[in-house]
Amino acid sequence: MAILVLGGAGYIGSHMVDYLLTQTDQSVVVVDNLSTGHREALPEDLPFYQADMADQKAMRHVFEQHPDVDAVMHFAASSLVAESMAKPLAYFDNNLVGLVKFLEVMKDYPVKDLIFSSTAAVYGLPDANPITEERQKTPINPYGESKLMMEKVMAWAETAYGIRHVALRYFNVAGAKPDGSIGEDHRCETHLVPIILQVAQGQRPEVAIFGQDYATPDGTNIRDYVHPVDLAQAHWLALGYLKEGGASTAFNLGSSTGFSNLEILEAARRVTGQAIPACLAERRPGDPDTLIACSQKARQTLGWRPQYDTIDAMIQSAWAWHKSHPQGYASKPSPF
Repeated sequence: MAILVLGGAGYIGSHMVDYLLTQTDQSVVVVDNLSTGHREALPEDLPFYQADMADQKAMRHVFEQHPDVDAVMHFAASSLVAESMAKPLAYFDNNLVGLVKFLEVMKDYPVKDLIFSSTAAVYGLPDANPITEERQKTPINPYGESKLMMEKVMAWAETAYGIRHVALRYFNVAGAKPDGSIGEDHRCETHLVPIILQVAQGQRPEVAIFGQDYATPDGTNIRDYVHPVDLAQAHWLALGYLKEGGASTAFNLGSSTGFSNLEILEAARRVTGQAIPACLAERRPGDPDTLIACSQKARQTLGWRPQYDTIDAMIQSAWAWHKSHPQGYASKPSPF
């Protein structure tokens, strides 16, 4: 059987594809519109379709060409908080409408298992940390709102069409495959760890730390970080959970330990041995003070055991990628 990975050429999606190909006996089919993904992140001989998941003709073609597909993993979504505040309609269109269009196709095929890449942004400003799955969900940005609406759409799709799902709500992602072969490469980088490492390489003069007046010990945001390889393992375990008859549900994924932006900066200085100049800047809209996951449910129900659960280990793997690919995937000629 085969797994269809939507958004499989992106940062997290490519780690998922690599995990499936190296750690399981599953065949893989990838769909990605390459708006933020990279074809170079995938094996050359992998079945790949450059298409948007909202393109129903293209999606029907994929299902017709690969009748062995029996599960879907969904990573295809816009995911930048600040951008979503400036372009809310674009986020609802790409994320929510895109999912609806895809499910309209998926329901016509005998594929009933969907693993969904969700986010801790569905919780908004939590009233307590660590955050459990039962906490109130009041997103404070369109990105989180779109993901919460997508979870609700999937629930109704199960009622009507029998499509079961697991929503994996994860927090900040950091790190890369430890051998440095695949990693994080955004055309316009906004994530803290890769920006810090670009400064360490001399590609930027300094890193901006957004906000110094949050309700945290050092005044900067606190986040729970998780490694993409550990996320891939969780997605695989979640699919096994559904295949064994598990009910549709959601799981938080995180290290259950929070690190402030300044603590991340200090960890990067330790790992790289570089000074890494930094400056303080104004808050970004839509950023909560603290988000820390309670991932006990995933650990107990799925048997999830993160391998890279320290921030130094995550940054060390990311540093291996940045050193071997100083210009991202453009560092080496594309084979395509």
